[in-house]
Amino acid sequence: MSSVIKHFLNDPKLLLNAVGEGIYGFDLSGNAVFINPAAEKMTGWSADELLGKKIHQYHHHSHADGSEYPADECQIYKTMFDGETRYVKGEVFWRKDGSCFPVEYTSTPVYRDAQVIGAVAIFRDISQQVETEQALRDALTQVQSLSEQLKDENSYLLSEINQNWQGSGLVGESHVFNRMLEQIKLVSKTDSTVLILGENGTGKELVARNLHALSARSELPFVRVNCAAFSPSLLESELFGHEKGAFTGAHDRRKGRFELAHNGTLFLDEIGELPQEAQSKLLRVLQEQEFERVGGSKTISVNIRVIAATNRDLWQMVEQGTFRMDLYYRLNVFPIKVPPLRERREDIPMLCANMINKLNVRLGKHIQGIAKTSLKKLQLYGWPGNIRELQNILEREAILANGHTLHLSQPLCIEDGVNDESEISLRLDEIQKAHIAEVLELSNWKISGSKGAADKLGLNESTLRSKMKKLGIVKKRDI
Repeated sequence: MSSVIKHFLNDPKLLLNAVGEGIYGFDLSGNAVFINPAAEKMTGWSADELLGKKIHQYHHHSHADGSEYPADECQIYKTMFDGETRYVKGEVFWRKDGSCFPVEYTSTPVYRDAQVIGAVAIFRDISQQVETEQALRDALTQVQSLSEQLKDENSYLLSEINQNWQGSGLVGESHVFNRMLEQIKLVSKTDSTVLILGENGTGKELVARNLHALSARSELPFVRVNCAAFSPSLLESELFGHEKGAFTGAHDRRKGRFELAHNGTLFLDEIGELPQEAQSKLLRVLQEQEFERVGGSKTISVNIRVIAATNRDLWQMVEQGTFRMDLYYRLNVFPIKVPPLRERREDIPMLCANMINKLNVRLGKHIQGIAKTSLKKLQLYGWPGNIRELQNILEREAILANGHTLHLSQPLCIEDGVNDESEISLRLDEIQKAHIAEVLELSNWKISGSKGAADKLGLNESTLRSKMKKLGIVKKRDI
């Protein structure tokens, strides 16, 4: 055996002093019984200053953020109590000068006669590793940012359209919009009466036409009646038809919209404008599928599916006595609410792309997209006129456009009370927070998986968790 090996065997401390990792030995009271030179160099504390003292009070008393690190939570102390070896990351040790450095360490129990008599902690400074990892993350973030900027800087491409509903005109991927699409799919296969609710310009007629197109009656007539476009006397004639001589000007017998819609779908738009005298006849048709023409006595039977739409609060009208309660309940079998554009701002890029495609065909243009700055302005606007207003603005700008990218040539009136970009950003964050929280509630706070919130929102699980952290979204504890 060589003399060098004999020296190491006779004095193991020579080996411990030679290693590059810091090493502390502890007794069961947590006092230091051994400190190697590497530990002295990393911490700035000499062995003479720490031997026989509780190391936790010098090196491990606080977390990186300065919050207290109680000794009974210290992983090294726990090893002495339960005899379990631990590998720990994500903590810091404090130097003599008051600074700290990130460490990873192993805490191993020391036995004598099958009894734990202390512990050994072997640690190393991983500052350089942490800095390298952070630099890599920063670089990846910058690359991602540049990639997104390159993708979005000039225009939102027309290919970014919801393919499943592209031909229908119903375009979007927001949660509130997709929920409406699911309702359309469910009820379209039935003959149930549908009441479509929504503000002016939201696309209620488009929803009605898609309900018809997806139904078993799709090859049969879709007949629309605007209940606000006729006087009370003319409306009844429009709906039910009239016999020759029924009133002045009735020179011939005429079929009404109900007869024309036989075996198909009748869409009663602006149903809230229906005169009370016509409401009772409509109720009879809904209940019995039969009626008489104005001026006639013959009962006519029809087989129709009725879809109604309104931008008014029908229940309020019932309470005011201007709308029949029994008719309200007959129409309100399956209500579908069409969300206003301000509640689905994230759908604006897709809507623009879809509309520009159609404008290209109608106007003979070759617009390939919309400028990012213009798109941002559209997403910040309040849209009192909803999708109809968006269509008008895009058509005007398409007519004026000379190139392949559409730019807004005239300013939009930003919502009242929004005066600067920081306030706008705050408002959008609040909307996003409320939307994500709603989806989480609907998903029972399940984030990942096929029925999780991330899947419903069209986000990666990690992206959703990052957004939840940024927006401060946490599950409320049951009281």
